Amino acid sequence: MSKSAAIQVEMPAQAALFRLPPAVNARLTALLDRQDSGVKLTRAERNEAEGLVELAEFLSLLRLNSNASNGRRARNS
Repeated sequence: MSKSAAIQVEMPAQAALFRLPPAVNARLTALLDRQDSGVKLTRAERNEAEGLVELAEFLSLLRLNSNASNGRRARNS
């Protein structure tokens, strides 16, 4: 039986700066562009692309959470 738990963590203001480094973003873009053009990616390339997409999504969620937290702090001040 799986269980889930939620924790609340205060995000530092710098979380808004969390982004994929340019070289990593360029690699992800290259992989996705190749895939979109019809080139079949190798299993390793698919795994790499999936991992990078998950990381990019996670960083986006951190930024959104940070932005929302900063907005709440500003309204409560």
